[in-house]
Amino acid sequence: MMRTPLTLAATVFLCHQAVLAQPRGGGATLPDGPAKALVERYCTSCHTARTIIRSAGYDTPEAWKAVNASMVSLTESEADAIADYLAKHFPEQPARRPTLVNGPVEIEIDEWMVPTLGQRSRDPIEAPDGSIWWTGMWASLAGRLDPITGAMKEYPLPPSARPHSIVPDDEGYIWYTGNSNGTIGKLDPLTGEITEFPTTAGDPHTMTWHPNGKLYFTSQRAGMLGRLDPATGKIDEIDTDSRPYGIVVAPDETIWVAYNGTNKLGTLNPETMDVHLYTLPDPGSRVRRLGVTTDGMVWFVNSSMGRIGRLNPATGEVKEWDSPSGPRSHPYSLAVINDKIWYNESGMRPDALVRFDPETETFQSWAIPSGVGIVRHVWVTRDGELLIHQSSSNRIGRVTIKDLAN
Repeated sequence: MMRTPLTLAATVFLCHQAVLAQPRGGGATLPDGPAKALVERYCTSCHTARTIIRSAGYDTPEAWKAVNASMVSLTESEADAIADYLAKHFPEQPARRPTLVNGPVEIEIDEWMVPTLGQRSRDPIEAPDGSIWWTGMWASLAGRLDPITGAMKEYPLPPSARPHSIVPDDEGYIWYTGNSNGTIGKLDPLTGEITEFPTTAGDPHTMTWHPNGKLYFTSQRAGMLGRLDPATGKIDEIDTDSRPYGIVVAPDETIWVAYNGTNKLGTLNPETMDVHLYTLPDPGSRVRRLGVTTDGMVWFVNSSMGRIGRLNPATGEVKEWDSPSGPRSHPYSLAVINDKIWYNESGMRPDALVRFDPETETFQSWAIPSGVGIVRHVWVTRDGELLIHQSSSNRIGRVTIKDLAN
């Protein structure tokens, strides 16, 4: 287990190990300097130059060197030259520091760096045996972590899969969405054997199990929702509204869907696959993730507006609250723990973890140690811990809440 120091600035700066592609500008040009060619060689093979230019940055070569080491393997001379160049041209942007709010809850954040750098580790989950699993999207792998010993093992998936999310089943099999090869995949951890189920949509995104034993998933680019029956392998898919993203099952077994291409939430009937849509008041609202409290209220992150919100399905009433870091905070992931709302502000550096208490309508927030961003999806363990990740710095994290009553 590795505990990393707090940093007050970072950048979305993912360097894929051993990928030496042609520089990608993204409509921007890096400043001239002695290490410009090295940055183009190692960094714009994964990023556009615009991503680096718009980063939050670090003020010292030492800080840049530390974050780069979590992304790509460099020689000492390369690491020094790149860090000096980046510190000179891309210092911290104080405006992107999160607004952190004190409060009564104590947490502990533990982080582990995954073995293969540049994989974009993401979407950790807890398996029935207590192990933690994640997907390495860019490296097309699934990884297993023993949180007691820190031991890790990575399982290769089909190279074209580029898995987006992952869920376990009760028997210990690991299911993933093959976001690039249009499949739902099933991994047997004991043998490494993989079974693939092709989709029509071509880009399965996020999935969840329903108590009826079937797997439901979103396909963002295709604008579709799907259902897989693992007993038969049969997949049913339907067209829906723009860019369906997050998907959860409520305590009453209703399936809720977040839409990232329009200002809507929706329910999906697990049997008929009928969809009912709820329109949010602000046309600019875009929702990535959502969750449901025990009173049936649907909570969501309004990513585009820097808010969190609550929908009352019975009345259609929507109420929203500004996130502490403001309209550019870009809330992303969301989970419900003991009817408290946990989410992150992905637009800040470092990425901030936020807790909202619906009863008192108060916030509390913490900087995520590695802080590079972005937490895209989270998982609540059986013990009420929150699993997070930092895909840009190849880390899987666990948040322990000291007093779960809070």
